[in-house]
Amino acid sequence: MTKIKICGIKTVNDALAALDAGADLLGFNFYPKSPRYIDAGTCRDIMAVMRKHAHITYVGVFVNASAAQVRATMETCALTLAQLHGDESSEMVQSLYGKAFKAFRGIPETRHINGFARDEAPALLVDASVKGAYGGTGITADWKRAAELAKHYPILLAGGLTPENVAGAVRRVQPWGVDVASGVESLPGRKDADKMKAFVAEVRRAEKRD
Repeated sequence: MTKIKICGIKTVNDALAALDAGADLLGFNFYPKSPRYIDAGTCRDIMAVMRKHAHITYVGVFVNASAAQVRATMETCALTLAQLHGDESSEMVQSLYGKAFKAFRGIPETRHINGFARDEAPALLVDASVKGAYGGTGITADWKRAAELAKHYPILLAGGLTPENVAGAVRRVQPWGVDVASGVESLPGRKDADKMKAFVAEVRRAEKRD
């Protein structure tokens, strides 16, 4: 079953709505320049409510933060995984002892993945390549190349996914999971409950057709 990550959660209500829609992973964005930015204190308050839902994986999204910052935020907020969405090195990924996975802007060549892919799923995330942007652009990734990568690694596919196109992405790429932020929002940083439900329904519909 394809995993579904809803990213850019900023409120308890949005977190609960994503849970109700059927999300498997929730993402919290700690990049200050993002419209989906959340500070550690607010995330901690949300997690005080969400922590009882232990079947959900909670992911912190970081852009060029230090390993110490990542560890401190994950501990404060009781997060499960760190998504490194900047220009982090493979050494940085490895220093977080299997609790971090790398997000690539653009589809990397297999030879460039050594040291980055972790042993567990998701091994890595692939997003669209947009100059000067660290995700959340609404631009789709290269599905053809992503499908080749998905044959070798359990990937999270991000980049411009919406309720209208995610079924096609799942069928074509066959990723371990899909990641959505702007595609299920009414405004930047504000999730739309109906869009989240539609997104999940389309993923499940694609699986049934296969």
